[in-house]
Amino acid sequence: MILPAVRDPRLITVHRGGLLSDDDHRSLALWAAECAEHVLHLFEELEPSDSRPREAIDGIRAWTRGELAMMATRALGGHAMGAARPLHGCARFAAYAAGQAACVAHVPEHDLGAAAYAIKAARAAARDGLELSAGRKELEWQRDRLPSSVRKLVLEDQERRNNICWSLFDG
Repeated sequence: MILPAVRDPRLITVHRGGLLSDDDHRSLALWAAECAEHVLHLFEELEPSDSRPREAIDGIRAWTRGELAMMATRALGGHAMGAARPLHGCARFAAYAAGQAACVAHVPEHDLGAAAYAIKAARAAARDGLELSAGRKELEWQRDRLPSSVRKLVLEDQERRNNICWSLFDG
């Protein structure tokens, strides 16, 4: 579970009564897509004929351009998570990252799900003894790509939700 019991109004869109602008919502979605795509090869190497995670990432990008409805994008996220379920290790986590990224269209807070699963994928792909280092490297890579408009918000949210995101944002 990566969603908090109490939602932060800064991560609820304005049209739903929160404070998050549509532009910032799209920024979170694009960042989540980038996080997921960074580890997607870990899934595609194992399951080259399964395009569901790639379609989820493409879907969230299309949503940010206004080319795909939220419900269709969310459904693509569910399909990517379906691709993850029978798998283990890095491929599973990479597919979950893609699914979480697509679900940002529905709930912006899924951005941390994409980031957290990408870190889990990087850790799982690392050689024995290098898992924590690989996770830190992935976290740094992600943070380097945070859009300035949402950087502070995401870093504060990582701190707030770190314990429900497997403590992956400790750095």
